Amino acid sequence: MSIRRLPSALIDRIAAGEVVERPASALKELVENALDAGATTVAVRLSAGGLDLVEVTDDGSGMNEIEMELALERHATSKLPDDHIEDVLSFGFRGEALPSIASVARLTLESRERGNVEGWRIVVDHGARAGQGPAAIPPGTRVRVEGLFDKVPARRKFLRSPRAEYSACLDAVKRLALARPDVAFSVDHDGRRSINVQRSSGPARVAALLDPSLERHGLGIDFARDQLRLTGVISLPTFNRGMADQQFLFVNRRPVKDRLLVGALRAAYRDLLARDRHPVAALFVEVPGGEVDINVHPAKTEVRFRDPSAVRGLIIGGLRHALDVAGHRSAAHEQAAAPVQWTTSADQELARQSGEGGNQARAYSPATGATSWAPAFTGVMEDRLDFANLPLARAEPALAPVPAHPLGVARGQVAQTYIVAEAEDGLVIVDQHAAHERLVLERMRAAREGDGVARQDLLIAETVELDETDCDRLEEAAPDLAELGLEIERFGPSAMLVRAVPAALGKPDVASLLADLAAEIAEFGGTLSLRDRLDHVAATIACHGSVRAGRTLSVAEMNALLREMEVTPRSGQCNHGRPTWVKLDLKSVEKLFGRK
Repeated sequence: MSIRRLPSALIDRIAAGEVVERPASALKELVENALDAGATTVAVRLSAGGLDLVEVTDDGSGMNEIEMELALERHATSKLPDDHIEDVLSFGFRGEALPSIASVARLTLESRERGNVEGWRIVVDHGARAGQGPAAIPPGTRVRVEGLFDKVPARRKFLRSPRAEYSACLDAVKRLALARPDVAFSVDHDGRRSINVQRSSGPARVAALLDPSLERHGLGIDFARDQLRLTGVISLPTFNRGMADQQFLFVNRRPVKDRLLVGALRAAYRDLLARDRHPVAALFVEVPGGEVDINVHPAKTEVRFRDPSAVRGLIIGGLRHALDVAGHRSAAHEQAAAPVQWTTSADQELARQSGEGGNQARAYSPATGATSWAPAFTGVMEDRLDFANLPLARAEPALAPVPAHPLGVARGQVAQTYIVAEAEDGLVIVDQHAAHERLVLERMRAAREGDGVARQDLLIAETVELDETDCDRLEEAAPDLAELGLEIERFGPSAMLVRAVPAALGKPDVASLLADLAAEIAEFGGTLSLRDRLDHVAATIACHGSVRAGRTLSVAEMNALLREMEVTPRSGQCNHGRPTWVKLDLKSVEKLFGRK
């Protein structure tokens, strides 16, 4: 077969296949063009989910007749002042998407430069010029895309239902609206307005587009390390979803879908959420232009970082600091919580690394520009009560006056599982197993980073029979387990010998513990860093060493548990993401009995 040059119409259709996969792809390109043109208002109109009509109107800089002609040519752009493609700061290349879209749809381009008396219109029908002339239009640009893939049935039949295509279009607009809170957006679908947001601050825009409850159950992030910066809003661990559809990630204000960023977000919540639950998040990563490649994917939805580990550490460190400072706040705990603020964590990280700053965290409010200092949770876990060794501290009188403790004073135990405490402003109910599980885990973490986890040597080593593959996994992880106070060694093809256990566990069921650890290592061991693997193992060990449901506790034990929870980071959630305590304020109690 001889080699031949392809006709320009076919070239455009091939290019369209890379850029325009569905109506949402075309919509994304058109809205990005509007933002790059300096628009302050973007109006989107859809019909049949974008299958029949996609229209984008903006009040940007507009184009004259000559520029419009160039915009419809391939490889023409206003976004590169020189030939350094790696320095592009815009969303894409204005005009590059237009010829691709015009080759597979009927495209009407109308634009008017500011200062011109009238605008100009050009119509292209599936790659063929269909007319042009003056247009009555305010300053800015309007692009109409009608009948996408009408003349390309092979592509049209693979499009989904109008409802599914509309959902994808809405997601594309949401991502761009989150990236640019300084721009007003509206979306009308078949005559019904589904999005209408005005220019606002970042947290307000996130709450308006994702969930208004984030104003009460969200955390602001502002974290910097070296030349990298992370801002955005995340949800409290107990304010979560069954799907990861409310996670929006941005790099240099560009919406992306990147596995590295998604994995880092998941890792930050790893021991705060159940495995089938997902946080709500809108995160913005700012990276120097030379440290990120944005041209990995034709649609620019994927990026490549020069130093992926630094970006991953930035996200995990920033989110962990915010969650630690939030402490006991939880959607399940309080009926009313403080509004979202950007939490400045860079100073905390610097203080942690230099050993300065004490036990205080810094919070910055962009609304007032004021910096306030408030006590934060200490990371020191020394001299804590060990619930495995009884008796504990002296019991407080059962009817003692309520001191100013956030979690109150224990008044009793229900079903040998839940501690009922009286606080100054209400009743607190604590799940004793979930709470102690978190305390044991945080003790082990602090000990691991300090002098090491205390271990208890067994007088007689215990032999545990397991599958040979499980023994292989445990043998390979033995050095990691030793850091957590669990000393094991291989004892034949299908058995492990346990010589020491973490002292905090008391007398655990060693066989069950090793079986659970082998399962954890099988699921996560090969894909996680050493620290993440240790956290997983520590969480499993902590679960086995916690006060179990069904165990009767004395008042002293219950109060000791409450006091330690008040000074332990992340004590509001157990290692699996469930809340450890809930609070019923006095007003709610009075309503239950008809007093108010």
